Amino acid sequence: MNDAQLHDDDGRLAALRRLAVLDTAIEEPFEKIVTLVRTVLAVPMATVTLVDRDRQWFKAKRGLEADETPRSISFCTHTIKQREPLIVENAQLDPRFAGTPLVAGPPHIRSYAGVPLRTPEGYNVGSLCAMDTRPRQFSPADIAILKNFANIVCDELELRLIAQLDHLTGALTRRGFVEQAEREIARSRRYDRPSALMMLDLDHFKSVNDTYGHAAGDQVLLQVTEIAKVALRPSDVFGRLGGEEFAVLLPETNGDEAFIVADRLREAIANYAVRLPNGEPLTVTASFGVAALGPAHTSFPAWLESADAMLYAAKSSGRNCARLAAAT
Repeated sequence: MNDAQLHDDDGRLAALRRLAVLDTAIEEPFEKIVTLVRTVLAVPMATVTLVDRDRQWFKAKRGLEADETPRSISFCTHTIKQREPLIVENAQLDPRFAGTPLVAGPPHIRSYAGVPLRTPEGYNVGSLCAMDTRPRQFSPADIAILKNFANIVCDELELRLIAQLDHLTGALTRRGFVEQAEREIARSRRYDRPSALMMLDLDHFKSVNDTYGHAAGDQVLLQVTEIAKVALRPSDVFGRLGGEEFAVLLPETNGDEAFIVADRLREAIANYAVRLPNGEPLTVTASFGVAALGPAHTSFPAWLESADAMLYAAKSSGRNCARLAAAT
């Protein structure tokens, strides 16, 4: 494993964002796991915890009331900084935790065992935790059980992501993208941070399929996806809304900045020669519509409508261009 990843919090957060799991609804597989952890290890509290930039959020929990707590007071922020499980037999005797809110006040944690939840890229995005209100030792058998459950959690996180991916391009499906966009709206509102939405549609794509066949069309879609992966940041979210229409979420990005990204991506697509199955080069172009998240966008459909209107304006202006919605 690359231990440099333990210190790369931006990369870790990007890996967490790719899972598209933060602030999602209750899901049965994770609920079953925390129930089993609490029962098998005989602890009053168990959580599937995901560590965001400034908070820890519980995908599943037993024995806790809160849905999240500040990262600064959490045990799990220490767990994700190491490869092996974090074991705390008596939190009141540990200088990292003695006197902190989760120990001094509810839920009165006294002992803790946490196993890092590791993505295939090697980033620790959270932990599976077992906690008690009394000091205790966790046996090697206890830790082995917790590790096995943590592996199941990681598998479930990957499976739920795969279910949201487009089978051809690997981009998020429309459903997966909408879910991610709704969470981005909530995040942006909560922290008063900028965010932008970009739509792109390949120009005259029907003629590509009609002239060269659907295999060639599929190759074009794959190549455009690869170009986008190179041009976009790890924190950006790329989705296929349907056919030749794609969308990009750009967190921490205002309208003007998003327009620059759109024009750079537009140019990259226009300058790339897609190799068809017969070896023949083919160039395609795309039109873009961009909208910054504004007060008038009370839902994702409203935000999408603004970007779509700009996409239509770009198409009407001759294609192979980008248009930015006026601030709302």
